[in-house]
Parts: sequence; structure tokens; C-alpha cells
Amino acid sequence: MAKRDYYEVLGLSKDATKDEIKKAYRKLAIKNHPDKNPGDKAAEDRFKEGTEAYEVLSDDQKRSTYDQFGFAGLEGMNGGGASHDYSSVFRDFSDIFGNDMGGFSSIFDTFFGGGGGGGGRSGRGGRGGPARGSSLRYNLEVDFKDAVFGTKVEVSYTRHVACSHCGGSGAEKGSGKKVCETCGGTGQVRRSSGFFSIASTCPSCGGEGYVIENPCSVCHGTGITKKKQKVKVTIPAGIDSGKRINIPGQGDAGPNGGPAGDLVVSITVRPHKYFERDGNDLYCMIPLTIVQASLGDDIAVETIDGDRVKLKVPAGIQNGKMLRLKGRGVPYLHNKEKRGDMYIKIKVEVPKRLSMKGKALMKELADVIGENPSPSPTPLSDIS
Repeated sequence: MAKRDYYEVLGLSKDATKDEIKKAYRKLAIKNHPDKNPGDKAAEDRFKEGTEAYEVLSDDQKRSTYDQFGFAGLEGMNGGGASHDYSSVFRDFSDIFGNDMGGFSSIFDTFFGGGGGGGGRSGRGGRGGPARGSSLRYNLEVDFKDAVFGTKVEVSYTRHVACSHCGGSGAEKGSGKKVCETCGGTGQVRRSSGFFSIASTCPSCGGEGYVIENPCSVCHGTGITKKKQKVKVTIPAGIDSGKRINIPGQGDAGPNGGPAGDLVVSITVRPHKYFERDGNDLYCMIPLTIVQASLGDDIAVETIDGDRVKLKVPAGIQNGKMLRLKGRGVPYLHNKEKRGDMYIKIKVEVPKRLSMKGKALMKELADVIGENPSPSPTPLSDIS
């Protein structure tokens, strides 16, 4: 079954405050507490689901990543994917549940393997296994026309890659890692306080479960180094501002030889001097003289393709009316054969200066058409 949106799980809007998140989780957790719902698997699942949602939304960094990239952005982070760090829930026990804390510690131990990020982990290995690297975001501005017809752009950025000197192990050549003596390789140490049994990150190994006696001279034990990289990004025809292009494996390298994250390219389209876009349709404004608007005309209109198309202007066209050129808009994303339309808004321009002859002709025209010196207001429904 697909995972539900974390805000939906807690019944919150995306602009919920931390206090609202905490109150919503408290209500859900108490309602679905297993002691109140013995043998109810659905309640147990709601309890787990709510705790996972709270663990992410109560953490500013994880919440920001989730808001931008969804569940995919949390992969490789504690609290995303299959591994969750419920230490924040344990830390906030008294604040969240007040006098209703009874039984929550044992419930968390049963469901999640204790606080402090265990995720049910037992035995050796701690956090020393491969993990997916972080995804990186790159903000890219493209020209309006390039967004319409597509292009290729080379971007430069800095990413973390596996250290070539130590092969990503973090240990100097000829040396290695040894199991942490403090935690025995689990990456956690436990302390008891009353009926609480709280796990926290091992201070000796930082939760890795091992220690490096002779760190790599290049990466200083991290196993990763920074690298400037250039990547060619294919901008598909029809892309618009706010869209993202995902390039797999071009993010930061994962710890301990884990797979790299992705490069997420966020697109912003620069405005055009003459054209505006609405979905796959394009809009522009064309000026006409009073004579052209009154008598009609055949005009040549420039399109986004750079060519000119003949357009018949009907006689008596009014200011603000729209004319359409079918199939001259923006190609549909991933389907260049299909395009939107181009709409031309008519702007009837009144001459600012007239010669004596021009004024005489305009007066003559006014006598012919019979101008109304006391015009009534036009209904708003008739205004386009």
C-alpha cells in the first residue's frame, strides 16, 4: 500500500506550526495506544504511521526536505525510507504526553527497537552499513524559448564523492576499522531511568559501530571528498517554471560505499518580452489602428517559432478581443507533436497627434457614424 502524506496522517495543513504538529500527534498516539486497543492491528499501524509522521515533521531539516522532494528526498536520511530515528519522540515524551506517558516507552521499544535511531537494529554492525547519499538541488534559469522548444545545458556544481585514496573506507591504506568497544558494534548505548529504557548514539563511535584507528590522510576518516563536476542537463520541450529534472546518481556519494543520491534540477523560466504562457497556450498583444480595426485587415503576426503567419482581422473588431492561431503554442511536455494555441489580444491604438487634415477627416467620420454625446455605461458582462 502506498504511504500516506505525513500531513494527512496527522490531519494537518502544510503550514501547521510545531505546536499544532505536537498536539495532533499526542491525540493520535493516545487514541491508538495498544493498551486501549488490544489485538487491534489497524490501531497499531496507525500508531506507527503517526509516530513516523511526527518524527519527520517535528524536525526542521527533515520537514523542509520532505516538503520539497516528498518521500524520495528522505531516502538516506535518518527518518526517511526504511530507517527512522525516533530519538526526537523519546526526547519530547514529557512535553508531548504530560501525565499520559505510562506505557509509551515499552511500546516504542517493542515497535521501533528503542529510541535514538535504532530502527529495530540488533547485534553488530551499528550504522556502519552502506547508506544512500544525499540528493542535491540545483536551481537553473532557462530562456523562455529554450523552455518552449527544449535544449541542453551544462551545469557545474560541487558534490561529495568516495575518496579515491582510501576507496571510501575512511582508513589509511593498510589499516582498517575495528568494532567499537563502548557499544560492541551496535552504535548505541542505553541508560535506564525508572521504567524508561532510552538508547542514544554511542559517544565513542558516533553511532557507526566501529572506530578507525588510522584515518585516511586525504579525507581524514570521512571516506568522502569534494569534487567539482559538470553535467549536461537535457531540458525537454514544454517545460515550465517549478518543474524538476531528476538526474540519478549525480548527488552526494553514500557513506560506507552506499549509492549516490540524485541531482535535482529545479527550473525557472525567464520571462519573454512579448509572449506570456498559460499552460501550453501562448498570449501576446498586437496593436491595430482605428482604420484597421474598423475596416478589417490581413496582417502578418510573428510566432514563437520566429516566422510570420498571416492573420485575418475581421472588420469592426473591438479593443481587447482575442484571435487564435491553432497549434502555435507550447509543445506538450514529452509530446512535441502536440502543441497548444497562440492567442492574439487586439489593442486598438488611438492616434495621439493628428494633422489638420487628419482632424478634419475624423470629424467627417464622426458625422457619418453618428456619435452619441451621452453614452450609457456598458454592462460589465459585455467587457472582455
